[in-house]
Amino acid sequence: MGNPLRTAQDRRLPRIPEPCALVIFGVTGDLSRKKLIPAVYDLANRGLLPPGFVVLGFARRDWGDGDFESLAYAAAKKGARTPWREDVWQRLASQFQFVPGSFDDDEAFDHLAETLDDLRERNGIAGNVAFYFSIPPAAFPLVLNQLNRTGMADNAKSGGWRRVVVEKPFGNDLATAKSLNQLVDEVFTPEDVFRIDHYLGKETVQNILALRFANSLFEPVWNSKYVDSVQITMAEDVGIGTRAAFYDASGAARDVLQNHLLQLLALVGMEEPTSFDSIDIGAEKLKVLKAISLPADIHEGSVRGQYLPGWVAGERAVGYLEEKDIPADSKTETYVAVRLGIQNRRWAGVPFYVRVGKRMPRRVTEIAILFKQAPHLPFDPADVEMLGNNQLVIRVQPDEGVVLKFGSKVPGTTMEVRDIAMDFQYGEAFTESSPEAYERLVLDVLVGDRSLFPDAAEIEQSWKVIDPLEAAWAGTKPEPYRSGEWGPRAADEMLAREGRAWRRA
Repeated sequence: MGNPLRTAQDRRLPRIPEPCALVIFGVTGDLSRKKLIPAVYDLANRGLLPPGFVVLGFARRDWGDGDFESLAYAAAKKGARTPWREDVWQRLASQFQFVPGSFDDDEAFDHLAETLDDLRERNGIAGNVAFYFSIPPAAFPLVLNQLNRTGMADNAKSGGWRRVVVEKPFGNDLATAKSLNQLVDEVFTPEDVFRIDHYLGKETVQNILALRFANSLFEPVWNSKYVDSVQITMAEDVGIGTRAAFYDASGAARDVLQNHLLQLLALVGMEEPTSFDSIDIGAEKLKVLKAISLPADIHEGSVRGQYLPGWVAGERAVGYLEEKDIPADSKTETYVAVRLGIQNRRWAGVPFYVRVGKRMPRRVTEIAILFKQAPHLPFDPADVEMLGNNQLVIRVQPDEGVVLKFGSKVPGTTMEVRDIAMDFQYGEAFTESSPEAYERLVLDVLVGDRSLFPDAAEIEQSWKVIDPLEAAWAGTKPEPYRSGEWGPRAADEMLAREGRAWRRA
């Protein structure tokens, strides 16, 4: 029975899931240790997990529950964003269990199914289980078939809800994405599938919607009449780390452009939804993705790059071809810049310049709305030499916030005008710290809120943008750029041909 004193409109009370279990496949991997386990601890520390909550780890290790708890303890203590409280950890850790086995081991999955059945009675979880795929994409079908074979994915058989969380990349082209969508929707019901894109869990990404639709200031100028162009940048100062095998087979376009950046583009370009229900938001994002147009000449309107040795933040960095386990003749890109359009009335003629790169001067993700120059400037040309386009910049990371850049008179006896910036930073404006993206998304999975998760149609439409690019690039060699630079010179030339330049991020 629900609380009769609680209403849906009361924002003071937190969302707490029903008693449930979280099963993490690949629990010993990087994602689980760096993100998932710390997120679970932080949720427990904030009092957002239900009584009887259980975490089951599944991996190819000859471990017991104690070994799993030791790994989880080290991971949580290192990655926690809330203060460490030993009593919270002890309560949480008492509900940790480990099931050893490989993904082709029928006996291990039978044992997992029996364990979940036992928990239904012992912990009162009523059959509610979320399965998190923290595993290589190639293993998805194998695990899905095991969950199907054992009936663990069946809501009716379990007596509760069964949900699955699938990490990106979701397929490696349109055909594989369709095949995987079909399989996962057959094993689980479509509304129980959560395709996670952790960028959508970031507070600043969600603030795009608040900025646009909670204010009357921006929406009237959020269109082709006033906007000259949009730039979306995701720069990383690191290389590929330990992801050589995966990265060399995918590259920057499949790894990041297909998911993170196209999702950001969709949020910037979408129309106002009738509500913030997941179906309404998804419908508007899908319209934008369907309206994306590629350059008439892909070779003229896109640039691929690959980093050379150089210096980043004062430290020597090796080139991509010198990275461990990368073939010496690899043609995989570590940088992509592409000019996209949105073919609808709001955005007709406005170029969306999207770029992503590794080994850049610094780590930054931002969306810059560049407005058109004023149609008439009654100033002496020398007085406005320092005046550029008005800009609205949404900083997604690391300095989360919003910058509004506009012209102002310089104090003095002459009418000199130059750009100044009004800067809003999350860390200064709010006393409450933003939850980590995975913390928000794991909680959303457990309460069944799909508003921050792309659906199958969005995934497939994104691949319809990427596949023609990949086909045009096939057999071509990426442009070199030195580590510590903002990408290949050809990317600057691409914008210069249209009388524009990349914003200095």
